Amino acid sequence: MGKLAGYTIANIQETFTNAVNVTSYPTEKGLPITDSVQRQPKTFTITGKILGKTDVEAMNIYNALEKLQNAGTVVTYVGRTTAKNVVITSMQPTFDSTIGNGMGISIELQEIRIANSPYIVNKTTTTTAGKKQVVSQKSSTPVYHITKKGDTYWGLSKKYGTSIAQLRAWNKYPDTKIPIGVKLRVK
Repeated sequence: MGKLAGYTIANIQETFTNAVNVTSYPTEKGLPITDSVQRQPKTFTITGKILGKTDVEAMNIYNALEKLQNAGTVVTYVGRTTAKNVVITSMQPTFDSTIGNGMGISIELQEIRIANSPYIVNKTTTTTAGKKQVVSQKSSTPVYHITKKGDTYWGLSKKYGTSIAQLRAWNKYPDTKIPIGVKLRVK
């Protein structure tokens, strides 16, 4: 048994393909071969049965899966293998006299590799005066500063544009006892 997007598939066989494309052009000796290899998305094939209490219930399950396929909805399959972030690329139902309350099915899935975008959306807010003000979002990557003699939270807040309260929250040192040569988070 397996579950595809929450629907039960009485599976008989599961297979998956993990492949890479390798360049057919010559590569220079000493250069890394990884520059010439590109990972392909994994593909999964599930062969089994969609069963219901009646053939109408089984057809409703098939129609729901077809709707997910046509919409390009990212789903998860859990059976003997697990396929996360996949879309249904094809379904082939088989109707015969051996299955009275459902159908045979062959489903193909393809992995979708979801990338994190470095693009940061600026938020626009309206002030009480009715003017629009753009508030940019900061990157979530922390920035650190190695302290030197004379560094204070006030000076660091002016230099990096971070509030003194936020600097105190990120760093464990009291205002008057910031040691020299330590790493402080400043953004």
